[in-house]
Amino acid sequence: QVQLVESGGGLVQAGGSLRLSCAVSGNIDRINAMGWFRQAPAKERELVATTENDSTRYADSVKGRFTISRDNAKNTAYLQMNNLKPEDTAVYYCTADVTVFKVGRQGEGLYEDDYWGQGTQVTVSS
Repeated sequence: QVQLVESGGGLVQAGGSLRLSCAVSGNIDRINAMGWFRQAPAKERELVATTENDSTRYADSVKGRFTISRDNAKNTAYLQMNNLKPEDTAVYYCTADVTVFKVGRQGEGLYEDDYWGQGTQVTVSS
């Protein structure tokens, strides 16, 4: 069983900063990639940032303001959000591409799956 627990959301004024954390726990063989998505009311879920090995990727809307990082020793990813804007208001979800040892369709072995956190609310007031 793999769990992702997010923290760090909250209410902040425009121009402020927040740092989100996402801790992965469970019977993990390795974490291949981690990322953050967000979903605003009445909008589709969208990619915010991802990190895999030493590469990172950002949505154009957050480039230069958000930074994704990862502490492999703690199985934790972070999203540092600076110069927040009201349009950044959304529920932020952490995701991890994880290889786990389990009994799957092909029997006992290593399987790669995507896992999601429960989401954390970020609200930016103008």
